[in-house]
Amino acid sequence: MGLNIEEIKEIIPHRYEMLLIDEVLELEPGVSAIAIKKCTEDSWFFKGHFPNYPVTPGVLMVEALAQTAAVSFLSLPENKGKLGFFAGINNCKFKKQVLPGDTLTLEIQTLKTKGSIAVVAAVAKIDGKLAVKAELTLAIGN
Repeated sequence: MGLNIEEIKEIIPHRYEMLLIDEVLELEPGVSAIAIKKCTEDSWFFKGHFPNYPVTPGVLMVEALAQTAAVSFLSLPENKGKLGFFAGINNCKFKKQVLPGDTLTLEIQTLKTKGSIAVVAAVAKIDGKLAVKAELTLAIGN
């Protein structure tokens, strides 16, 4: 099951400039998701990071992964209308710079859940090459 930008906005509350996923390619609610983020040359963050060497900020790549996880968990019927909050980032590693024109493929896979807490393995790739990986914890709240 895939989702376009309007369908994503029905699930998570993020909006431009902080909505950092453009499309969900695959979704198994509460289990896994694959989304994409197109880092176009006119993306707002390239203007200041860095003016003479534009590179996607690592924290925004991790946020895009967290939003992908939020779409997965907020797609569950029992979580409809709730919010997904960042509760932790572990073992985060940045492996490749993300430059203007790159498209990030964002993949999350659930490792464990307990009540309103979920832990996911998250990876972002460019053309199949690892850009960032982390273990993210998400808390579902009202």
